[in-house]
Amino acid sequence: MSTLIKIKELVMNRKVVITLKAGIELERDGLLPVHALQAIINAPVINKTIRSRDPRTGERESLYVIIGSSFHGTVIYTKGKIKKEDDEETYYILISSKRFIG
Repeated sequence: MSTLIKIKELVMNRKVVITLKAGIELERDGLLPVHALQAIINAPVINKTIRSRDPRTGERESLYVIIGSSFHGTVIYTKGKIKKEDDEETYYILISSKRFIG
C-alpha cells in the first residue's frame, strides 16, 4: 500500500493530530482544520518526502509534504508524519498547514 493511501486512511479514520503550529497557520490564513484534511484527501501525490530527526527523541523520521485542494478549491500546503506505536501506524501528525501560494 502506498504511503499516500496510508495517510488518507488515517485521515478518514480521524486518526489525526494537528499541532499548535499547524492550527495557528490555518487560522492565520482563514482556514479550518477540516480544509487541510480535505486537501490531503484530494491530493493526487505526495509532493516531497523529507528525511528528518524527531527533535524530541532524535529518531529518524520521514516528513511528507502534500499539496491539495479543499472541497471549495483552496490549495493548501501540508506537512506531516506518520506516528508509529508498536510498529503500527496509529495516527498522522499534521505539523504545518497553510494556504499554498505557488
